[in-house]
Amino acid sequence: MKSLIIINERNEKELEINKLESIIEAILFTMGEAVELERLAQTVGHDEETVKKIILDMMDKYRQEDRGVQIIELDNSYQMCTKPEMYEYLIKLTHIPKKHVLTDVLLETLSIIAYKQPITKLAIENIRGVNCDHAVGKLVEYNLVCEVGRLDAPGRPILFGTTEEFLRSFGIASLDDLPVVKPEKIEDFKHEAEEEVQLKLDLPS
Repeated sequence: MKSLIIINERNEKELEINKLESIIEAILFTMGEAVELERLAQTVGHDEETVKKIILDMMDKYRQEDRGVQIIELDNSYQMCTKPEMYEYLIKLTHIPKKHVLTDVLLETLSIIAYKQPITKLAIENIRGVNCDHAVGKLVEYNLVCEVGRLDAPGRPILFGTTEEFLRSFGIASLDDLPVVKPEKIEDFKHEAEEEVQLKLDLPS
């Protein structure tokens, strides 16, 4: 009899977990954007630790079953989205324009912003050694960078930082997951920027 009770309790717990998974799946599917863990926990009526464990288990299941969708973590929030390798098929179906291509200049500018944020355009230019209006404008247009405030200094210059789309695009959960950059890499940025300027000067007008 005791073993039967234990089995029933186990079955009830599995049913409850399955129901919670279904609820979380429905929420993430419907929202279409990242939802904070705190909000998810409040919605399903469980503590954050329990909900996070369930979500991590769901993420493992999706990977093991090789589904076309996945759940990703973005700075203690979670989002359901398609796997990157499915993108080419979505393009064929919906004629979505291809993803933006980041040039070396854009990547360098984005790297500086990611590691030094919040940062002004003047500070970026001091590191790269060239005007960065176009690069920052493109990154804002691609929603990889956004205005995050203003510096408390004369003229109150705009401060820039990375967006949630940046985390999503590069497959990282938070800025803490960024790889460590060696100091000499910043010097490489300067040298490359100087070469970029020289190349423009050498081009025939």
